[in-house]
Amino acid sequence: MKLGEALSLLRSIPIDAEPINIYLACGFTSLHLNTLLAAEVWQLCHRKAEIQNGLYGDLSGSLRKSGASRADFVVCIVEWSDLDPRLGIRSLGGWLPALFPDITENANRRMLEFEHVIAEVSTSVPVMLSCPTLPLPPIMFTPKEQAGSVELELRVCISSSAARLSHLPNVKVLNVPQAGGPSEAFARLDAKSELLTGFPYNLSHAAIMAAMLARLIAELPPKKGLITDLDDTLWKGLVGEVGPDGIGWTLDQGAQIHGLYQQLLAALAGAGVLLGAASKNDPAVVEATFARKELILTKEHLFPIEATWEPKSRSVARILSFWNIGADSVVFVDDSPTELAEVAAAYPGIECLQFPAHDWNAAYRVLEQIRDRFGKSRLLGEDLLRAQSLRRSAHAVSSLPSPSYERFLDEAKPELHVEYCRSSPDARIVELINKTNQFNLNGKRHTFTSLRRHLQTDGGFIMGTSYKDKYGPLGKIAVVCGTRSSDAVHVETWVMSCRGFSRRIEYWCLQEIFERFGVDHVTFDFQPTQRNAPVRDFLANMLGAPPFSGCKLTRTGFQAQCSPSDQTVLVASYV
Repeated sequence: MKLGEALSLLRSIPIDAEPINIYLACGFTSLHLNTLLAAEVWQLCHRKAEIQNGLYGDLSGSLRKSGASRADFVVCIVEWSDLDPRLGIRSLGGWLPALFPDITENANRRMLEFEHVIAEVSTSVPVMLSCPTLPLPPIMFTPKEQAGSVELELRVCISSSAARLSHLPNVKVLNVPQAGGPSEAFARLDAKSELLTGFPYNLSHAAIMAAMLARLIAELPPKKGLITDLDDTLWKGLVGEVGPDGIGWTLDQGAQIHGLYQQLLAALAGAGVLLGAASKNDPAVVEATFARKELILTKEHLFPIEATWEPKSRSVARILSFWNIGADSVVFVDDSPTELAEVAAAYPGIECLQFPAHDWNAAYRVLEQIRDRFGKSRLLGEDLLRAQSLRRSAHAVSSLPSPSYERFLDEAKPELHVEYCRSSPDARIVELINKTNQFNLNGKRHTFTSLRRHLQTDGGFIMGTSYKDKYGPLGKIAVVCGTRSSDAVHVETWVMSCRGFSRRIEYWCLQEIFERFGVDHVTFDFQPTQRNAPVRDFLANMLGAPPFSGCKLTRTGFQAQCSPSDQTVLVASYV
């Protein structure tokens, strides 16, 4: 985004737009970076960024103040001059080789200091860390083609601290490639601006930084599932013509790009992504193909596999119904533009990617696109349980006649584990609130910081609910945030993962609230959204009328709608 575009966009933001507070800690004058970052944040999440800056030249002091700033996010940008002024161009401290040991020692000491403060700040507010993106000044005595030992030691110092910080749950490290060579220096550093105003970035580099930081702040929800074609996509060849032994996916078969695609999908499955297959094929031939032990992506990774001669859109419909997720949470990959167009016409929200099997460079770029679509900050236990729980439930239900689903639930021996947050929500709670759309009371999103503030309000509580039964655990799948008073609870946020649908969990959550707080009624901050029909229908059934903001459910009314088994929380604990 260009600076003029950013300014125009910011002028169009409504005065009453929902704010998001960002503390920008850096040692330089932020100038245009503030403008570009605020514009990118608005474009991504339609929230008005209110940016507070630290003191010029005092990154350490700014970081310490950021923890008490009541910011939703802290952005920390470290550049070389923050580690030692002699590594910048606004200080004339000397570049003599005799000074190198002192510069290196000082830089190591300062980076460790920053690391300690960032770790401390991150316990109360998420921190986005950007390590040096500018080139070092021409301080080394080695030619530009040779990496000097001092430069390498400085980079090790930075990368070691960043690696340690990246393990912390509330720290994200910006992935900006290292600058190198004259062209990179020209693209990133504006020496004139740095010397005259203290702003070191070329506007194009500042725009890139702002866009990347905004994406980390917005943390757009990753896709949940991928549906893949088989022939000339998952493997090379048409299995119906060449047979299960005639397909390929290895280098010696001239099909390595298909093997890499399988390898990527297997990695996604290991990270909890739902994988399914939709192929116009003979089911028996596909079954025989997946019997081959050499396949990188096995039958166990794909569930379900739709092999029929019907239009692909019908296969996609059955997979989406089985997964119980929206089309906009899914990527569909096929080598045929016709098949992609047919599915896209039936499901405008689905993202369709063509696998260009005959152009390996283009196909590799598709692999990078897929990896990015499913990218997430870190893996949680619930991510790894998602596909397993779907497969177990489907197998259990398929063995029963359709009228026996209620018996299936009763015989599953469900257990609920209820946890109340004391001071801070865990990452799964924040993730659930911000990615759940269907069973979502009002569609409102929260940051880690806003949830912590909610816990500090009088009567504020956050309840997380985990589920397991004899078929295995689902992990934490429901969150209720509310405020309790002497005779009532007001529910402000209530979300439940689609994996929890049809398991009576919503009834158990309400039963737990009535029993835990001993209140006469519960009110709900319900707001209709385009996708929250499940929670609307549930409340309408409980209330006997369409829900509205502030609608009230009495204890008596709740009990009248529940069977005795619906009113039992089997396991509850409080932390």
